[in-house]
Amino acid sequence: MTNKVPFLLLASAFVAAMIAGCKDPNPQPEPEPDPSEYEALVLSVPVTDDNWVFDARPVIYIHAENPNDVALTAECKMRISTDKGKTLLTVEKSVKIPANGSEDIMMTTEEDLEPGFYKAACFANNRSARIFTFGVNPTAIVSAPDMQADFNSFWDATISQLEAVDMDAQLFELPKASSAARKAYMVEMKSLPDGLNGEPVTIHGYYLEPQDGKKHPVVIHYYGYDDLKPSGVLYCPSGGSSQEYAEFYLSTRGQVINNRTAAQRGDGLEMDFHNDYGDWFAFNFGQRDAYYYRGAFMDCVQAIRFMATRQTSDMSNLFAEGKSQGGAFSYAAAALSPYPLSAVAPGVAFLGDFPDYFQIVDWPKNVALSNQGSMSDAEMYAFLSYFDTKNLATRITCPVIANVCLQDVTCPPHTNIAPFNNLSNPDKEVYFYPTLGHEIPSGWDNKYMAFFKARIKQ
Repeated sequence: MTNKVPFLLLASAFVAAMIAGCKDPNPQPEPEPDPSEYEALVLSVPVTDDNWVFDARPVIYIHAENPNDVALTAECKMRISTDKGKTLLTVEKSVKIPANGSEDIMMTTEEDLEPGFYKAACFANNRSARIFTFGVNPTAIVSAPDMQADFNSFWDATISQLEAVDMDAQLFELPKASSAARKAYMVEMKSLPDGLNGEPVTIHGYYLEPQDGKKHPVVIHYYGYDDLKPSGVLYCPSGGSSQEYAEFYLSTRGQVINNRTAAQRGDGLEMDFHNDYGDWFAFNFGQRDAYYYRGAFMDCVQAIRFMATRQTSDMSNLFAEGKSQGGAFSYAAAALSPYPLSAVAPGVAFLGDFPDYFQIVDWPKNVALSNQGSMSDAEMYAFLSYFDTKNLATRITCPVIANVCLQDVTCPPHTNIAPFNNLSNPDKEVYFYPTLGHEIPSGWDNKYMAFFKARIKQ
């Protein structure tokens, strides 16, 4: 007789093992965690080693940190548009971010981009990571000069008109600002009339004169567009302990010194000055021979002519710098001065490439349009072309060091690079600051002064 008990036990064990090891031939994937049900990813877009200035193809990283105990998917998008607001393309990428981990998600384009400045809007899971401007091969951007046929003769005649003006410079010593090394003065002098006729305009500046009786390299500082703050007191430069340079701080007509009472200045002189020009960009807009910047550019030249009258000025070593409007003045001085400049340092320069400028930001376009009157757009741009730094750059032969702040929405990068790219002298340097707006980078003064010093002729 066969023993069936062990067989039944073995059969039962086999069936149990088969049931335990059985797998569904069509398993259902576990549902993906819904990011909206968890703490949001922490997003950022760090500045790359290229400082967001690329040769041809942007490579931008979205940094995503996942603070949750489960892995989450980041649906990333990067929308790229021109600096004039035209959308070009969108890059998309889906990346899983590990639990309590992070990823640097590389976003790039399939094709090279043309030289220019672009806006990148980066998102992950419909949340903004960063919106910013970047550049592609900016020194290859073409901002073709658009000067009128009489551009050079216009400025040559204007310079001749200035030379006929009696400067009649008066110096007022500033004892509190003077030092043993350099005396400080306020200078009052005459400059070009506001037109082809009329009385010369009185302008002012601060002058620091070395006291050792020797000749010194000259540095002229041009102010930016005036921003009169009623509670503020205008800084008056002091003589300091060094007498390495003879320096002049020019205030063009109606601005800075010429726009402040004695109480609004720190020089200690009981002299009140007031702006008679209103909005400077709007003053005599459309009237080429009476426009504000025709006179202001000649004020910049007059400062140079004043320094040439001083015994301590070594005019073979002549430098100029300025920021914003002062950057435009630096270009104008280099283009129009009867004394060759050794180098200039325009920072975040104003007044560049008006036809493109007005397509990128609202100011000063809104001022121009409100004063356009009966001029057509073509006539308005023809008028502005006389004062455009991209055209003045064609007259410049000296070395230039410039800076461009990529997030500048007052004097955007495109308008800053326009005159720089039209310079003929290969001795030029430009520095890009990726995160800054309309501001001066830390250490910029030291950088341009080192550039100047390296070009002093012994």
